[in-house]
Amino acid sequence: MIRKLSQWFVFLAAVGVLAVAVLFIQNQIQAYAERPAPVKHEVAQHPDVSVIAATASAYQAKVTGYGAASPHFELALTARVAGQVETLGEAFEPGKRLKKGDLLASLEDSDYQAAVATARKDLEDARLSLLEEQRQGLQAKMEWEDSGLGGEPASELVLRKPQLAAAQAAVTQAEAALASARNDLEQTRIVAPFDALVVERKIAPGSYVQAGTEIALLYSTDRVEVAVSLSSDDWDKLPDASVLDSGRWLVELVDVQNGRRWSGHVLRTEQHLEATTRQRSLIVAVENPFDTCPALLPGTFVEAAIGGRELGAIWKLPSSAFSQKGEIWYVSGDGVLESFVTEPVFSDADAIYITAPEALSDGEQKVLVHPLSSYLNGMAVNPVPVEPALVEPALVEPALVEPALVEPALAEPVLIEEVQS
Repeated sequence: MIRKLSQWFVFLAAVGVLAVAVLFIQNQIQAYAERPAPVKHEVAQHPDVSVIAATASAYQAKVTGYGAASPHFELALTARVAGQVETLGEAFEPGKRLKKGDLLASLEDSDYQAAVATARKDLEDARLSLLEEQRQGLQAKMEWEDSGLGGEPASELVLRKPQLAAAQAAVTQAEAALASARNDLEQTRIVAPFDALVVERKIAPGSYVQAGTEIALLYSTDRVEVAVSLSSDDWDKLPDASVLDSGRWLVELVDVQNGRRWSGHVLRTEQHLEATTRQRSLIVAVENPFDTCPALLPGTFVEAAIGGRELGAIWKLPSSAFSQKGEIWYVSGDGVLESFVTEPVFSDADAIYITAPEALSDGEQKVLVHPLSSYLNGMAVNPVPVEPALVEPALVEPALVEPALVEPALAEPVLIEEVQS
């Protein structure tokens, strides 16, 4: 009996302890739930953006165009007389250069030698006839005077004036025939009409040519010309035509394939628009292109960098500052992002040049170097200045130079002072 009471006592004690534990836990949960939530003090985080200081300044515009180098003269040389080719000049080979007057080919000339001899004989006969006619005219005049008849004869035939005129005309005709025969004989020696490069030879020893048969294709070596087509906007950035047409405005040419450079000058400006492109061309020349180092060969496709007029209120920015949407982003005085849509006025290998908005043309502005497509106007940012990658070049004033004094490699396509001889 006592043992059973002890078991019940232990059971009731355990139930009491469990009940007390449950009540304690419930009280703790309720107290935690009723505790006021702690106040979170969040600090606003603004993204960092890299900016560069942009100041509106004056820069010399640069216009870029493209074109292929072509020879000053391109001549399909033809024979002026017929004959069989006897010999060819030693330098008459494709790829070789000729001086003006160098022999290309000589034709068999026996027929032309005979024609010259015949024409010379005809001339002597005509001169003899003229002398005889002059003598007969003097005799007729003396007879008329001895006849005692006064005044002039009724017909000019009496004094043989028409016969004398005919004899003089025959001499003139014979002289012209002899000159023509001699010219034909000279044309049997085919020579270079100017300093030239032999591009193609189309005859061989023993071949027979007719008058008009093509002998060779020649390119002149005095200069090459590059026709650079420019839009009306590009022309607005260039100096006046009177300055360009002076022949002393320098242009830098770069081979688009290998980067080789040459210095040329503006030769002339065309005064018409091309029918297909509606653009006007600027003709750039390089003197003695085969003697430069490296040689500028006809057919080379080049990029032409042409110095233009001075433009004011311009920002010089890295190319990365121009977003894919054509926007320039900057940080306003309130520390928020702003943007505007624009187009570069011109560009070079290192930078783009933007017309500064009138409201931002005074003082320095913080322009983003790498704008992201996710940026929004009015977004608060933390601008982080970065050093410009390039040193600002000094503005070079245009001057004049004689084309003969152009250096082979010119850093900036501007004009320099004319050198006194």
